Amino acid sequence: MKAQSFNNAVGPQVRASRPKPGLIVPLLAVLFLVAGLQTATQFYAAATLQPTAIYAPWKIIEWWHAAGAATPDIMGAANFGVIVAGVGMLLIVLFKMISVNSSKANVYLHGSARWADLDDIRAAGLLPRAYTLIDRVRGQSAPGSNGVYVGAWVDRRGKQHYLRHDGPEHVLGYAPTRSGKGVGLVVPTLLSWPASAVIADLKGELWALSAGWRQQWAHNKVLRFEPAAEKGSVCWNPLDEIRLETENEVGDVQNLATLIVDPDGKGLETHWQKTSQALLVGVILHVLYNAKNRKGPAATLPAVDALLANPQQDVRELWKAMINGQHLQDPEERKQDKWHAHPVVAAAAQDMKDRPDEEAGSVLSTAKSYLALYRDPIVARNVGQSEFRIHDLMKGKQAVSLYIITQPNDKARLRPLVRVMINMVVRLLADKMTFEKGRPVASYDHRLLLMLDEFPSLGKLDIMQESLAFIAGYGIKAYLICQDINQLRSRETGYGHDESITSNCHVQVAFPPNRIETAEHLSKLTGQTTVTKEQITTSGHRTSALHGNVSRTIQEVQRPLLTPDECMRMPGPQKTATGDIAKPGDMVVYVAGYPAIYGQQPLYFLDKTFQARAEIPPPDKTDRLRDPKGVVLPDIPAAPTPTANETAVPVGADIARAEA
Repeated sequence: MKAQSFNNAVGPQVRASRPKPGLIVPLLAVLFLVAGLQTATQFYAAATLQPTAIYAPWKIIEWWHAAGAATPDIMGAANFGVIVAGVGMLLIVLFKMISVNSSKANVYLHGSARWADLDDIRAAGLLPRAYTLIDRVRGQSAPGSNGVYVGAWVDRRGKQHYLRHDGPEHVLGYAPTRSGKGVGLVVPTLLSWPASAVIADLKGELWALSAGWRQQWAHNKVLRFEPAAEKGSVCWNPLDEIRLETENEVGDVQNLATLIVDPDGKGLETHWQKTSQALLVGVILHVLYNAKNRKGPAATLPAVDALLANPQQDVRELWKAMINGQHLQDPEERKQDKWHAHPVVAAAAQDMKDRPDEEAGSVLSTAKSYLALYRDPIVARNVGQSEFRIHDLMKGKQAVSLYIITQPNDKARLRPLVRVMINMVVRLLADKMTFEKGRPVASYDHRLLLMLDEFPSLGKLDIMQESLAFIAGYGIKAYLICQDINQLRSRETGYGHDESITSNCHVQVAFPPNRIETAEHLSKLTGQTTVTKEQITTSGHRTSALHGNVSRTIQEVQRPLLTPDECMRMPGPQKTATGDIAKPGDMVVYVAGYPAIYGQQPLYFLDKTFQARAEIPPPDKTDRLRDPKGVVLPDIPAAPTPTANETAVPVGADIARAEA
């Protein structure tokens, strides 16, 4: 009957390194056989040859054949060799019996989760490979990275290593308010990422800390888009991004109108939202074609609002103008200067004419209420023209850093405009992919980083959830940060319990959470492990000096590698009396397919290189890429070559090379 074989190799990490059959017993057997031959050889040599010389173990066999018969000296030496080899074999049998009858703990019985070590982190791509002496001899440069910062890791010697992810996959961070996510993740990334970036910047702090370095040393054009600022903001008109006179024009306008009437991302729930969306589609197209044909003012959202709320014109005249509009011309009609209305514009106007007066008035008032933001003269001026286009972010001679700045008191009312911008960035930059020889070809000049801190505050952006699965193929990398998992899964303001944001983020970063739901999520991500528990049982009289019997039992027990309460009790950053962070706290980094990393928060102001970069003052004026007519402006001069005193401000992978 075949002996039972236990399957103790469980889990992908264990199966990848499944242990080979034991070689201890065969090696010991060979060792004792050689020891027996050596003993016989030396005994025979001591009796007949030079007793102080050391001979090879197999010499006794040669002497046996040379003697021609069994001599007493050889037989005596052979007896000693057999005794030594026999005793060794008995010891091997005793060792095998003890090992078979001894209980062994299966360290993978209930789970094989463990914390990542140096090899795991390198395999996950967060640390560069080791720079060996062979690489130096071959003249190869030290490996580096231009990726985003996802944390730090401290080795056994106490040395801190920055963790950077440079792949196309997306990153999701969980970090409560005032936990150090800005100084530990966002700022180090912006002070090292060399390509283009779109940055959600509350209060303008990121502009102050990173715009100077990004312009001077990363050779980026830096754009400050602050819609509520009286001066100093770059202008951007969403209607300039509509692909007019193409098959995409209606879809572009419908997407824009949907964002206008759904400022919170809850969907078009009411009849008035749906009807006002259809009305805005027609009016926006009417304004766009009138501006193109020089039959009206420039096409802007303030112009759309002014047309709907014109006190000097009856609204029925607007419907009539839209139905009889001079929007399109067939090639044969151009000679006769004949025009006809755009079918979508005419349909929207006719739909309003067919409604009862009370219903039409309600639809009109609903549409105008969503355009009230653009009655602010400051906002109207900043969206009145385009000094850059969305395609300039990835398809220009220089990389572009776009800072979207909303002050806290303007955050809520400017949210619809910010949602429009983020939506257009994703839709317009991930629209076409080309292939050559069976492989996709990059159709962009610069990668783009979407650095969206507190991105759930923008409301539910369906395009963000849907596009994370494919925008990486277009050179767009998303770095999303939220306070906790509840923000993502909120049914009111988030993406619901079945959200796919976490599914599409290859790397997840977590600071000590404040909500138990987030702690439970992180604990499940970390996995289950197996620990051994020793139990000792004694028997005998209570007053006796020695116990009669003592038994020792080892038992395997399951537990999470990181329990929810341990997750919430991770040491956070130490702060001074004024609330400033003095020492970093702990964090956990999860990379799909690899053990979790128990790391440490990196703080930019504790690093001389980062501090030197952050001290570079931001530019006094924002860059501008186009003039009011849309013509591309000349490139800015190249940054000067660093002097000896400026070498502490390296670009890109210099920090990683220095560590290597």
